[in-house]
Amino acid sequence: MAGDREEDEEGEGVALAPRPATATERVAKAVDAATTCSTAGEYRNAYKRPLLALSRRIRLLGPFAEELRERRAPAEKEEDGEEKTLAPLADALEKALDLLRLGREGSRISLVFERDRVMKQFQEVIAQLEQALCDFPCNELDISDEVREQVELVHAQLKRAKERVDMPDDEFYNDLLSLYNKTYDPSAEQAILERLSEKLHLMTIIDLTQESLALHEMVASGGGQDPGEHIEKMSMLLKKIKDFVQTRNPEMGPPMVSTVMDSNGEQKSIAVPDEFRCPISLELMKDPVIVATGQTYERTCIEKWLASGHHTCPTTQQRMANTTLTPNYVLRSLISQWCETNGVEPPKRSSQPDKPTPVCSPSERANIDALLTKLCSPDLEEQRSAAAELRLLAKRNAHNRLCIAEAGAIPLLLSLLASSDLRTQEHAVTALLNLSIHEDNKASIMSSGAVPSVVHVLKNGSMEARENAAATLFSLSVVDAYKVIIGGTGAIPALVVLLSEGSQRGKKDAAAALFNLCIYQGNKGRAIRAGLVPLIMGLVTNPTGALMDEAMAILSILSSHQEGKAAIGAAEPVPALVDLIGSGSPRNRENAAAVMLHLCCGEQQLVHLARAHECGIMVPLRELALNGTDRGKRKAVQLLERMSRFLVQQQEEHESHSRLQAALVQVLPEAPVQVQEGEIPDQLDSPVPQYPVLL
Repeated sequence: MAGDREEDEEGEGVALAPRPATATERVAKAVDAATTCSTAGEYRNAYKRPLLALSRRIRLLGPFAEELRERRAPAEKEEDGEEKTLAPLADALEKALDLLRLGREGSRISLVFERDRVMKQFQEVIAQLEQALCDFPCNELDISDEVREQVELVHAQLKRAKERVDMPDDEFYNDLLSLYNKTYDPSAEQAILERLSEKLHLMTIIDLTQESLALHEMVASGGGQDPGEHIEKMSMLLKKIKDFVQTRNPEMGPPMVSTVMDSNGEQKSIAVPDEFRCPISLELMKDPVIVATGQTYERTCIEKWLASGHHTCPTTQQRMANTTLTPNYVLRSLISQWCETNGVEPPKRSSQPDKPTPVCSPSERANIDALLTKLCSPDLEEQRSAAAELRLLAKRNAHNRLCIAEAGAIPLLLSLLASSDLRTQEHAVTALLNLSIHEDNKASIMSSGAVPSVVHVLKNGSMEARENAAATLFSLSVVDAYKVIIGGTGAIPALVVLLSEGSQRGKKDAAAALFNLCIYQGNKGRAIRAGLVPLIMGLVTNPTGALMDEAMAILSILSSHQEGKAAIGAAEPVPALVDLIGSGSPRNRENAAAVMLHLCCGEQQLVHLARAHECGIMVPLRELALNGTDRGKRKAVQLLERMSRFLVQQQEEHESHSRLQAALVQVLPEAPVQVQEGEIPDQLDSPVPQYPVLL
């Protein structure tokens, strides 16, 4: 068999059935799927709390799934055992995903009517997950201690969840039932409809349309049969709620259609893409802005929302960490392009005199535009001088960084990263570094596909350009989603090379970028395979102590990875770690203890425990447990427990050995009495021994 096809008897290609997913793959896929539907905005129904709780517990298994992915493939004889171990968890996770999908896509009205069935499904899923994690054989899979603790945490939460049921409140259910059966007091109808529209989250045209589609899907899934009275009554109920909502908000209009001005100044109705509509007004956005949760709204709408005293995101219901409104330049550009394609007049933004960052003055913009024109010049000297000036402008202040990016400099600077002139390349990458410091510009740089070009400079530029490329990657990697993208572009091996041969500043930038990237589990294996561990151990044992803080921070996160633990263990790290636990800075002491704790778990733990005892680890450990940082104290206590168990075991083995020796002495015959030389008889030379000989 070669690939996914094999030859039949006449040489024709025969498609093979796809290989069934392994339990490991199923577990990882289920955890990933739960991560994509984890916000409150995904579950706008009566079961929001239990659905979010279930989703959150599955997401807590993310590091576990990541370690399963990163492990070396098991030997063939071990594969069947691993499949049996993980299959119950995979089955339970897939059943949980079905429930999450029902909560996300099912009819909100139907879910309340079928609350007994839905709650029974919750109980079954929670019980199945809890059973799958009960006495889960973590040792057989050789997962790290930190991940094992997280698995145990999820198991404890599921165990508690089995004992309580979070049912929708009775008033909610009775309100819906009274409308369904038409047993309500007519005078109370408006109050009932108001409560239901709020509790069912049927407040906007999008919500009402989704509920209508969900009911339609229930009819379609019936195979063309009569939908029955139940669904017909639910449809009538939805119609009542929709009429009530539209009466309260007559400007809602029909779903997915807006009245806009065409290029001739006349009104026209047109279907506007969902992503171009404000989630609050459902109208085409004029000035889209991003809030702290990452959602985008029309500026005037979200400002009114905030001014009315709300502190949560309208879409996700999450509490916003701050009220900063960041212009979404990319979306604004896409809306303008869509308007031009569809003959619609581009929306005009209202002036914002109170914007925290003022727009560029005409003279500033003219200066920036002139520099951008020079960047496009075929004259190499003009390109170089323009890139150098933009670099200095972007260095000065946040106002300049925003103005330069808004003028469209980022794509032009990226094009210069491939320049054959190293000085031009250096100015361009440094200008991008300075622009990336402004949070608003990070997304623009990433969406322009900057990472491969920056990595090219990191590999091939002058030393200063390489160092600034590393600093750029560090700046961008503070956003979690970008860690994944950067790690997959070949950046990590290039950063390891720079850590090895760069200047002191370059090494510091490379170490900072590597630390940020290795926070993501998937990048740890890449860094280890690129040879990062020997380099880091060289820094740890360097008598000058240069980059010690960075080295220990990286070593701490790599030691939680199975390959990392093996590579660190092979470098004979224990004497240096014990020395750091005793005399390092507070942060380095806790990181050294964390690394030692990882080493003292797994296959080589006895070797490392014995070596640590030889190096006198007990005294500095006790001192750290008393006077260290909170994390340092916790790691020290755990290490002391392991060391104590090891020493007790060693003592027991020694005593057992002593008792065995004493028993052997009692059963063996006594040694012959020593005689003087003159008393040795002649027969001793005889070939036949006359005296007993100890063998």
